Amino acid sequence: MLGFGLSLVRLAVLAFILFSPVGLGIRSFPATDVAGGDYGYEGLFRFAEAPEYRNGEECPAKGRKGFVSSSDASLVHIAMTLDSEYLRGSIAAVHSILRHSSCPENVFLHFIAAEFDPASPRVLTQLVRSTFPSLNYKVYIFREDTVINLISSSIRSALENPLNYARNYLGDILGPSVERVIYIDSDLVVVDDIGKLWNTTLSESRVIGAPEYCHADFVKYFTAEFWSDSDLSRVFDSRNPCYFNTGVMVMDLKRWREGNYRSKIENWMELQRRRRIYDLGSLPPFLLVFGGNVEPIDHRWNQHGLGGDNVKGSCRPLHPGPVSLLHWSGKGKPWSRLDAKNPCSVDHLWEPYDLYRPQRNNRLNH
Repeated sequence: MLGFGLSLVRLAVLAFILFSPVGLGIRSFPATDVAGGDYGYEGLFRFAEAPEYRNGEECPAKGRKGFVSSSDASLVHIAMTLDSEYLRGSIAAVHSILRHSSCPENVFLHFIAAEFDPASPRVLTQLVRSTFPSLNYKVYIFREDTVINLISSSIRSALENPLNYARNYLGDILGPSVERVIYIDSDLVVVDDIGKLWNTTLSESRVIGAPEYCHADFVKYFTAEFWSDSDLSRVFDSRNPCYFNTGVMVMDLKRWREGNYRSKIENWMELQRRRRIYDLGSLPPFLLVFGGNVEPIDHRWNQHGLGGDNVKGSCRPLHPGPVSLLHWSGKGKPWSRLDAKNPCSVDHLWEPYDLYRPQRNNRLNH
């Protein structure tokens, strides 16, 4: 369970890490310049250009000079969604990864963009390029009709967004040449070297790794109808499942494809359409398929729940223990609360990674 007391010492130490100075200038771009003048949002999205983070001498060489392949196994591969609603969070997440990475030039971002987002994938691609000119990345278009007929209603409408289910299809979207990836949500920041998470070993035949929370009430993630049907609930008979958050996962895509895990997840989603066996969006199918067979990763890599619950989004403090990744899962998002002048204390830990600039021609020095 989350605690309700926040150590001022821990918060001060973490704030020192986050606000450590970077001696590079950042300049802002109006959205109309970025999108070639036809953005259609009247300059709604304006982001400062991030500092140009470079590898240290200890980093391994990457690809041929001037060319980086999206399938280069020597790189750290990260997948995340990219859409207009969470764009500000995605930009902050990428900024945090590059800022704390020992080898930022060896990071490759795989962005999954919605086919029918109000901001086109082309515009989003240009925004990423203007904000991170040296970033290695590729944008993929997610066909929403792949999953739209499998989505059932959830306790919060935002959880019904088809893009929330893109993680189910990474094995197909990224292609067979990408065999391993870290999947992350857009409402988080990384405050440690992402290479440490990348080096997680998935033992035996495990397909995913994530921090597990075995003290959580696993029963509540499924309805009474599910638990009362022995044919359904027996799926856990030979396992000891624990709750895990799907917003941070290390995934072996080679094993994923070989085990046809996309179809296994879809089968549970199809059943959910016929019978109400859970209430919470895209998480329960993962629990059904992988619960009890997840490579446990240190809790420091997903300090989740900072956005409060899925109804009120009230303030919550950090979990006890060390922190490598801060995750605002839940209804409350740091950028919304900061803009509303009603932030939670932990929201200020997200703020130094925010590159959004509300006015044109603004210049920022770090």
